[in-house]
Amino acid sequence: MSVVSVRDVALRAGVSVGTVSNVMNHPDKVAAATVERVRAAIDELGFIPNDAARQLRNGRSKTIGLVVLDVRNPFFTDVARGAEDEAALAGLIVTLGNSDENTEREAVYLDLFEQQRVHGILISPYADITPRLHSLRARGIPAVLVDRTSPDTSISSVSVDDIAGGAMAVEHLAAQGRRRIAFVGGPLEIRQVADRLEGARRAAAAHPGLTLEIIDIAASTVIEGRAAGAAIVARNPEQRPDAVFAANDLISMGVLQALMMQGANVRVPEEIALIGYDDIDFASAAVVPLSSIRQPSALIGGTAVQILLEEAADPSIDARQIEFQPELVVRASTGG
Repeated sequence: MSVVSVRDVALRAGVSVGTVSNVMNHPDKVAAATVERVRAAIDELGFIPNDAARQLRNGRSKTIGLVVLDVRNPFFTDVARGAEDEAALAGLIVTLGNSDENTEREAVYLDLFEQQRVHGILISPYADITPRLHSLRARGIPAVLVDRTSPDTSISSVSVDDIAGGAMAVEHLAAQGRRRIAFVGGPLEIRQVADRLEGARRAAAAHPGLTLEIIDIAASTVIEGRAAGAAIVARNPEQRPDAVFAANDLISMGVLQALMMQGANVRVPEEIALIGYDDIDFASAAVVPLSSIRQPSALIGGTAVQILLEEAADPSIDARQIEFQPELVVRASTGG
């Protein structure tokens, strides 16, 4: 079956191709009788307008590209939902790309979104990509950093103060009498992980006698957290930390699984207190409900879209850095 074209509609309605285009895009400029005739031809032939091509001719599509570090992390799912809700109010949609913490894959998505002339790009980058985002902006595609600050404040960003969040986690553990704290997170090249560790270090330094061990892992996943937890369990009890601060809740859940597995016999929080980061929905539903540092994930996504739309409408607007404050959520895993 052949694809019905604009020319086929014009022939059926007895009008020019330009008139069909006006009916689809500017019906107020066409006589009512002609509009009715063209629309009848569209219905009879089953014509489907090539909306993507029309948007590209106009210079910008109705799509916002969103690139996240790990789509498996519910935090980024919530960010995407917030972005999607805000975009829908403007008649736009969000297309999600997962870089999987891989710079080459990240670049592929940026190339694709540029080729599609998206309305704008939201991205939580693996490393500093400021030059690339400036290049996109020069081509009429604004970009906003999500869950990450701009190194030189030249790109708008919406983030959370992760240094404050890391300090908040360690301060809470110290207040519970914990003195041998292990930070489990990685890769440390990821800015969010590095900032949370920096906050933890600052808080630990303020408490004489408190030690902070760093357990660097390859990815911020449940599996890596479980492996780190198993390594802790394998130590002699006196060599184990008495608290673990995990760089996100997925890691925290993996650590918890290892501590509570058959044969481990490690009591949480009596022997090892445990706190994560993000406060995803699964944190409160864990076997031992997990304490966490909460980020306003949906608000981050929605705010990023608001800024993006403003910059798309007026490219002369100065870049803005929106930084939300984290919140401590205390549950049973730290004795709350």
